[in-house]
Amino acid sequence: MAEPGNGSGRPTDPVGRLLYAIARWLAILGGAILAAMALLTTVSIAGRAAFSAPVRGDFELVAIGTGIAVFAFLPWCQLTRGNVLVDFFMDKAPVRAKAACDALGGILYVLLGALLTWRMVYGGIDMRQYAELSLTLNFPRWTTFPVSVVLMAFLIVVTVYTVHRSFREVRAGRFIDTGDDG
Repeated sequence: MAEPGNGSGRPTDPVGRLLYAIARWLAILGGAILAAMALLTTVSIAGRAAFSAPVRGDFELVAIGTGIAVFAFLPWCQLTRGNVLVDFFMDKAPVRAKAACDALGGILYVLLGALLTWRMVYGGIDMRQYAELSLTLNFPRWTTFPVSVVLMAFLIVVTVYTVHRSFREVRAGRFIDTGDDG
C-alpha cells in the first residue's frame, strides 16, 4: 500500500513463495479471461454490424468474465502492493510508518474481504434456492458464485500474509523482499 507494486519483490519464505505463485497464475488467468471477453465483444460487434447477428447474451458473458477476472487480479495486486497507493501522504514518511499504515490497511481489507465473502456465500445460496436465471441466456446465476467465493477466500489468505509481512517490516524498519530500506 505504501510502496507501489512492481512485482520485483518476490517473497523468500515458503508460504510467501506459494502465495506468490498462485496469485501470479490467477492474474495470468484473469488476463486471459479479459482477452477472451475483448474478443467476444469484437466478434459480437462485428456480427451485429456485418450480419445483424450479435453474439446472444454477450453483455451477460462479458459481465461474468470481467467479474471473475477482477477477483482473480486482487490477490496479485495485494501481494505486490498494487491495490491502494497513498504515496501522496506517505512519500516522506519513514519505512516503519509506511509499513504500519500497510498493516492497518491490510487489517481493514481482511475484514472487508471476510464480510464480502460471507455475504457472497449467502447471496449464491439464495440465488440457487430461488432458481434465479440470467436474463438472456437463462443459465442459473448462482453458478458464478463458487468461483468468486474461492477467489475472495484466497484474497483473504493473501491479505493476512501481507499484514503479517507489514508487522515484520515495522519491527525491521525496512520493506521485506523489496530491497528498499526507506
